[in-house]
Amino acid sequence: MSTKIINNEWISLAEIDSILKGNQILELADATRISIQKCRTYLDEKVAKNERLIYGVNTGFGSLCDTAISTGDLEQLQTNLVLSHACGTGEEVPSDIVKRMILLKVLGLSHGNSGVQVETVERLIFFFNNDILPVIYQQGSLGASGDLAPLAHLSLPLLGEGEVYVKGERMSSRSMNEKFNLKPIVLRSKEGLALLNGTQFMSAYASYSVSNAEKLFNQFNLVAAVSLEGYDGRIEPFGVSVNEIRNQKGQITVAEIMRGLLKGSEIIQQHKTHVQDPYSFRCIPQVHGASLDAINYCKDIVEREVNAVTDNPTVFPDEDDVVSAGNFHGQPLAIAMDFLAIALAELGSISERRVYKLISGTRGLPAFLVANPGLNSGFMIPQYTCASIVSQNKQLCMPASVDTIDSSNGQEDHVSMGANAATKLYRIVQNCYTIQAIEVLNATQAFEFRRPMKSSETIEGFVSAYRKEVAFVDKDQFLQPLIAKSREFVVNY
Repeated sequence: MSTKIINNEWISLAEIDSILKGNQILELADATRISIQKCRTYLDEKVAKNERLIYGVNTGFGSLCDTAISTGDLEQLQTNLVLSHACGTGEEVPSDIVKRMILLKVLGLSHGNSGVQVETVERLIFFFNNDILPVIYQQGSLGASGDLAPLAHLSLPLLGEGEVYVKGERMSSRSMNEKFNLKPIVLRSKEGLALLNGTQFMSAYASYSVSNAEKLFNQFNLVAAVSLEGYDGRIEPFGVSVNEIRNQKGQITVAEIMRGLLKGSEIIQQHKTHVQDPYSFRCIPQVHGASLDAINYCKDIVEREVNAVTDNPTVFPDEDDVVSAGNFHGQPLAIAMDFLAIALAELGSISERRVYKLISGTRGLPAFLVANPGLNSGFMIPQYTCASIVSQNKQLCMPASVDTIDSSNGQEDHVSMGANAATKLYRIVQNCYTIQAIEVLNATQAFEFRRPMKSSETIEGFVSAYRKEVAFVDKDQFLQPLIAKSREFVVNY
């Protein structure tokens, strides 16, 4: 098992994925530990001098920002903050997202601008390294004062409160402490706020979604190429000149990808009796390319966020300053996630249209891709299922980022609703895998009717791998298990 040293160097989304998929363990670099301690020491000295009110350090929170807190109550103030803000509801956050949240919180606190104890960061690292995952709920964050409710649930086990999963087994945090011989963390001034303020709930969902968006994009191109072959489509829409003349980066890239996927295919090179293809085939570069441009934009925004300090107030020891501002406001992520939701929904939408064409009984294909249509309904109803999911994606694309509701007596008067954008986007990602699975089911079925001709080496390899999991359908059978196997295939391919 390899180790990732947290040294505050820029970390890419790909490296985050590598840490999580490779089950790497985390360790603070000595310089990072020194930086965290320096900030903590500075804040302790600042509070001891009692020079002025510092939001969330020696004051109340939200609209109580002008209420002074006595020095003797500062630690209790932080504990009360975590306990009172743990108000999450709804479904539990998936375990892989929770682990991602812990990693991102460690990264954010390690910059040395948050005023936390080294011990607090080390405990979060212990949780990460030992698969101790707090029970967190999806609903409760407005995505503006940070992800308060979900991050409070993330922080409860530090205090010996709440519940956790330990390698999949649910238990109380107190039982977890007994199991690992741990003592609860005693939060110092500002620490509760540092833990709860931040965008790690949104960022965890966003980084997961960007990673899966790239995977979905690549596979939608490959599946589309199989569909094109099954539909006996034309190669001309993917030519160099016709795509470069529009000068859209994503479009040019997709056209090049499609040419590569189809290179050497006998099917694509055979004489075509039809003059042109429907938009769902002919406009793959334009539609998939636009989604690629959106994915790349969102990736840039999210990568900046996971490398940022997003709690409040922000501590600058070298400048002798503590600034109360708004780095926890999730608007950059909220807009990006709404944009990414649209980009993915469109990949799914055009995919369903290709399915619709494949079952139409044209281009020499049997109606619903099965022998004896009438006696057999074949692939009639998977298209219904696909259309239903596509429609749900469209409904989920209502942007969360354009909504706001006042909170904390109007002190927090504009919020991003980025947490809702995050959970909607996650559902769209899952839906797109199912849509893709249904297109693969139909595309490979149509593809078999082009035999004995062969496609390119890449496409033949893909179809061959798929056929090891899902067989050709020659007569009506129970299709749901085939869709489930198909989905498992595209998720793991």
